[in-house]
Amino acid sequence: MTLVTETYARYAETRPEQMAIINEKESITYREWHELVQKSAQWLKKVTHQQRRVAFLISNGVSFLQIFAGAASAGWTAIPLDPRWSHAECVEKLILSEAAIVIVEDRYMRKFEKEKMSILVLSLSEWKEKMNLETTIQSNFEEVENDPVFYMGFTSGSTGSPKAFMRRHQSWIESFRMTASAFGISHQDHVLILGTLLSSHFLYGAISTLYFGGTVSLLEKFSPEKGKEALERGDISVIYTVPTMTESLLEIEAFCDHPLMVISSGADWGEMSKRHLITKYPHVTFYDFYGTSELSFVSYLSSKDFLKKPQSVGQPFSNIQIEIRRAGSIECQPNETGRIYVKSPMSFSGYLHDEKPQEEWLTVYDMGWLDEDGYLYINGRENGMIVYGGLNIFPEEVERVLNEQAEVERSIVIGLRDSYWGEIPVAIIETTKPIKTVRHAVKEKLASYKVPKKWLVTDHMIETSNGKIARAKMKKWAEEQLSCKLS
Repeated sequence: MTLVTETYARYAETRPEQMAIINEKESITYREWHELVQKSAQWLKKVTHQQRRVAFLISNGVSFLQIFAGAASAGWTAIPLDPRWSHAECVEKLILSEAAIVIVEDRYMRKFEKEKMSILVLSLSEWKEKMNLETTIQSNFEEVENDPVFYMGFTSGSTGSPKAFMRRHQSWIESFRMTASAFGISHQDHVLILGTLLSSHFLYGAISTLYFGGTVSLLEKFSPEKGKEALERGDISVIYTVPTMTESLLEIEAFCDHPLMVISSGADWGEMSKRHLITKYPHVTFYDFYGTSELSFVSYLSSKDFLKKPQSVGQPFSNIQIEIRRAGSIECQPNETGRIYVKSPMSFSGYLHDEKPQEEWLTVYDMGWLDEDGYLYINGRENGMIVYGGLNIFPEEVERVLNEQAEVERSIVIGLRDSYWGEIPVAIIETTKPIKTVRHAVKEKLASYKVPKKWLVTDHMIETSNGKIARAKMKKWAEEQLSCKLS
């Protein structure tokens, strides 16, 4: 069986002095990286516990990747925890995950000091001491079980409570194959990871690059200035990013005049921003892909295809099948909106403690359509759809128009109950500027029934731990604001 860490030994032998990981504090060669991962795996192999799961609460850096890769190599499951979670949230996730060990960065130990749990809690310093004692490097561990779960993550919970999702090695190996064939990434690339490794998008970017034998550059924490400094060195060939980060880099003119590939995911990337990037920086190419924690990669839009199909999320990856279905599981015709179903060898292995068998065709209840050329378009989430007087409104469609306006930092559109219409669309805009022109733009670009019936302004959106807008909490906030206005 192929592991996501399987190639490290070969690179340690064939090009031992090539840089594997570079961050703000240290640089690690492939010889050193292979030894670090082997030590971590060897130590875990000695731990006897029914649940071979290791959780860790650590910032971006080599230790994060070493624990993750060591667990994968040992046949264990790695469970990254978010430092932004409260004490109660961390404990909740640990109990849910049934981890055997948790490794905690020293500055976060206070989150666990007073908690009595049946779990081994180690500070990062203590763990590093144990790694220093692992002097015997074994290259050939006994075989791990057939394709074990190596990664447990948590969905963002933007509309409610997060769920723990699980991934097996083969799903990522297949994703690596797609990354190589669709994006052309190889051992020759130097890849800059702009965001937190707690995001599966950025974690995947780092682990896939190491699998290919390329060089990974990490930022401890994203800042546009640090991103610009890294790009100005001239040796970065690929960046993994999300739209807000890309737009921050565009604002400070961080992109230089050497060829660069931008791989983006995680949120809706506005058409104006994409056009600005490829117009001002013609040597930059981008791939904007649609995917979810459960489905992994689904489709991708290249900068070339964007010029032909600007509203699309691209074509399916070559190993993906997509069907659009209406009620009764009847397959839709081209250009007909329905629920998106995906058949994929890259999909997740299910949610933790969910005993339901894995379906061949999966859906996360996104709604969309395929055009005659097989390009996919997303309307929005089915469970977020607003039914206004019998007419369907997808909040994401309205948000795309709102977010294109210069006065708007971010926006969300929610549905609130109405005695006459059933639901009405309400816009919440993050801005410090007047929104009169924003309302006018929305009326110009959308059908009248899609125009928000109420408007609320805030200077700061409530966010999830992953930095996304917490829709459920913002809806509650809007209900309270409108209730106060009526009272």
